[in-house]
Formats: sequence, C-alpha cells, structure tokens
Amino acid sequence: MKTLSLGTALGVPLALSFASAAMAEVGVSPTVWSVRTDTLEYRMGAEENSFAWGVEAWIGNDELRLVWKSEGAKTEGGDFEEMNNQIRLQMPITEFFDGFIGGAASTPDGAPDRYYGTIGVTGLAPQWFEVEAALYLSNHPYLNAEVEYEGLLTNRLILTPSIEVSLPLADDPEREIAAGGASAAFGLRLSYDLIGRSVSPYIGVNYERAFGETADIRRGHGHDIEELTGVFGVNVMF
Repeated sequence: MKTLSLGTALGVPLALSFASAAMAEVGVSPTVWSVRTDTLEYRMGAEENSFAWGVEAWIGNDELRLVWKSEGAKTEGGDFEEMNNQIRLQMPITEFFDGFIGGAASTPDGAPDRYYGTIGVTGLAPQWFEVEAALYLSNHPYLNAEVEYEGLLTNRLILTPSIEVSLPLADDPEREIAAGGASAAFGLRLSYDLIGRSVSPYIGVNYERAFGETADIRRGHGHDIEELTGVFGVNVMF
C-alpha cells in the first residue's frame, strides 16, 4: 500500500493557505491557461533508446496559477525509468520570480514510490536565465535546481544549454541514493521555431551522471553512473 509522506501532509494544508491568501484579491486579471513542453524527445544511447518528456500546464491569472508538471522517460519496449508528477500553486513574489508550494509524486517502474511536499521559486534571473529551485520534503528529502538559457542565433534558430542538479539530503538505499551524492543532467539543444513559438523541432545531446556515494552505490551494483544520448524532438506551446 502506498502511504503519503510527512512532506505531502504538510504541503497540502500549506498550499491551501497559500491559495486562500491569494484568492482574497479577486477580479484582478482574467483567467487564462497554457500548455507547453520543455522536452518531448527520442533519446538514442549506446545501450538503449528511450522516449522522454517534460510537460507543464497551468490555469490561472497574474496573481495565482494552478500548475501541473510531468517529467519522465520510458525505455524503448521497456519500463518507465522516470515518472514524476507535480501539482502546485504559484504566485508572484517579485517582478521576475514566482513562489510555489504543492505536492509531488515519483513513481517509476521497478522502484518504491516516493511522495513529497514541495516549496520553491521559479523565474528569470539577470541576463534572462530561466531558473527554478525547490526543496522536496519527505522521509527522503532533496534539493533540486534547474538553469536554462535560450540563445537566439537568429529570430527562429535557438541554442538552449541547460543543467539540472538534484542533491539528496538523506539516504534512500532502495533507490541507490546516498545523502550528498548528487546527480546532474546537462543538455544542449538546437531548435527552430517552425510556427512562431508554438511548434519548434530540435536536435541535441543529453548527458546524465551520478556523483559521490550515489555513484559508488550504483557502480557497486553493476549499474552505469553516466549516460550520453543524442536526442531529437519537438516542443509545442499553446
């Protein structure tokens, strides 16, 4: 039986409080919605291929948004090696940054499920770097940070480097994770805005690696600690 963690239990009431405070200011702006992908791609590796996605959908206004995020990867003909879903409430805290709070679930095949309460910030740093940082609270807490930059080579051709780092704050031996043993993903993708920003096919590379004791555990179990893949895909936004 799956049980909700302490982090999720804390996250839900905090999210409701967060919503109540924001909803007090009603009628400020119209309700709109959007769906976009950050990744929707096929990955070609030395040993196996996979399909990966990163989708974000939201509904709300300038003062408050309800956001659903889904990220994952499925090996070709195999399991969901990654499956992460998150629901959160998001509201502006500065001119360029939003704060958010909510709950998240990590439910890949072949590993125990994990549920979290989450709190963090997301927005644009100076020089237009897209930044997101969050703390995931549960019996297996961790910090996660992402940075992405869209470099315009032309009005339609865009080079996007990205980095994502996860730092576990507690051991999780069932998932081959040690406290302080970070994992990171580095990406470099070249996209072309075929129909405005609504349809943008792209190619690129993705590199993932584990570090520290997490890498030692995986190496000891005969698993790879790094993976380099070539990718091609298409991002959509509407």
